[in-house]
Amino acid sequence: MTLLIDAGPLYAYVDEDDRHHEVCLELLQTHPGPLRVPVLAVTEVAYLLGTRLGAGAEVRFLGDLAAGTFVTTPVEPGDWVRIAELVWAYRDLPLGTVDASVVAAAERLGVVQLATLDRRHFEVVRPAHASALQLLP
Repeated sequence: MTLLIDAGPLYAYVDEDDRHHEVCLELLQTHPGPLRVPVLAVTEVAYLLGTRLGAGAEVRFLGDLAAGTFVTTPVEPGDWVRIAELVWAYRDLPLGTVDASVVAAAERLGVVQLATLDRRHFEVVRPAHASALQLLP
């Protein structure tokens, strides 16, 4: 079963000092996959790693992408309208473009499992293809 991955678990699996490191590392190493990462989340993770932990951590993450550990999921042309709809519908959270792109990717791919540490947003959002996303870990 495909697992869609938000930025939080990706950051945590690299940062050994993160309080979620162990649980995220275990999830990402043991989930049968495929492990899919929306491309906008890749950008967010790379930025956070580079600015908080330095180039070495960012390069490690990029190496995992290059090795195929994670499969990147592009934003398709039709996703932009859905992302805008979600940003507007959940503007009081606020949801934001990156999280909305995660939901749009889940809907397009028919994925219900989401690795995220962002319960505040993803417990509230109702995707079009399911009553809720199954949040891990």
